[in-house]
Amino acid sequence: MTQPNIADETAAPSQPVGTAKTGTLAVVNLLPPEIYEAARFRRLQLGLGCVGLAAVAVVGALTYQAHHSVAAAKERLTQAQTQETTLQSQLNGLQSVRDVYAQVAAKKAMLTNAMGNEVRWSTYLTDLSLRVPANVWLTNLSATESVPGATGTVPAAGAPGAPSPLLATGIGTVQFSGVAFSHDDVATWLDALAKEKGFTNVYFSSSTKGTIGARPVVNFVSQVTLSQAALSGRYLNASEG
Repeated sequence: MTQPNIADETAAPSQPVGTAKTGTLAVVNLLPPEIYEAARFRRLQLGLGCVGLAAVAVVGALTYQAHHSVAAAKERLTQAQTQETTLQSQLNGLQSVRDVYAQVAAKKAMLTNAMGNEVRWSTYLTDLSLRVPANVWLTNLSATESVPGATGTVPAAGAPGAPSPLLATGIGTVQFSGVAFSHDDVATWLDALAKEKGFTNVYFSSSTKGTIGARPVVNFVSQVTLSQAALSGRYLNASEG
């Protein structure tokens, strides 16, 4: 009977139990698939929840900003309405003043309409008294206005003669009757008339010799046309004052 070779058994290299020859351990998932899917689903839920919270935060911030903007706009609207009410109250308080201004404007318009074509005859009479030459004196004077709103004829002593057809234009006519010592004095008188503002078309219709007692004289009739320059202009802009 053969005995086992104890030396051979002891000489063989021994390998620790549980060690792998390759040096890498295999990963084995011992969890059931249901548990793994549940964990994955919970992670997905957590991610979606974070996204939802972020969206809610953004919406809340935008809502707050919009609400703040609306509140500011309402406050500005309230201030504007308050100011409008105040100004309207002040305007209503000035209504009487506006009425007075309207009445004044209406009166000025009436004054312009009535007196816009005024000829200041008092000024003309004063000027003529200074322009009459030394050897000339007037016996009659007649003035007629033809502008709208004119007062008509300005009478003077004596009856006026018929106006010359040459004096049909202008805003009126003035006719003078007088006596001079000579025809040269009549010419001097006509020159004086031509220098008066507003007098145009200076003309004499007659100049005849005569006598006063033993003194030879010249009886004359002269006429002028009134131009626009004869208007005083005092009331033309009355409605703008």
